[in-house]
Amino acid sequence: MFKFSLDTIIFYVQNVDLLRAFYSDVFNLHIIEEYESTWALLQAGHCNLGLHKIGAQYWDESKGTFKFDNNTKIVFEIEEDINQVREQLINKGVAMREIKTFDDYAYWLCDGEDPEGNVFQIKQRK
Repeated sequence: MFKFSLDTIIFYVQNVDLLRAFYSDVFNLHIIEEYESTWALLQAGHCNLGLHKIGAQYWDESKGTFKFDNNTKIVFEIEEDINQVREQLINKGVAMREIKTFDDYAYWLCDGEDPEGNVFQIKQRK
């Protein structure tokens, strides 16, 4: 049996520079590598986040800012108070939803969106 270890999650994005700045500034992710506004790799704990410029054939410039409807969510676990982190993100202009949890679940959860509509979640152990 092979052993697999998740190394990188790649988002295909319209504006690599915008999202590289978002994830490095808002989440303090370290930039490992970048290439001419078409690729950026950021260290996100035990896994990397890759930002790859989407091919022009997949988006229509006439529709304005790109918002991709996808079924992927990245999750950042935090140790700080989720209420304070959520408030700080909102103050930075990040779109954040309400904090929630589930019965018999050990975490508080809060979803947000990056500038291109990719959903992320912050979670804090109760």
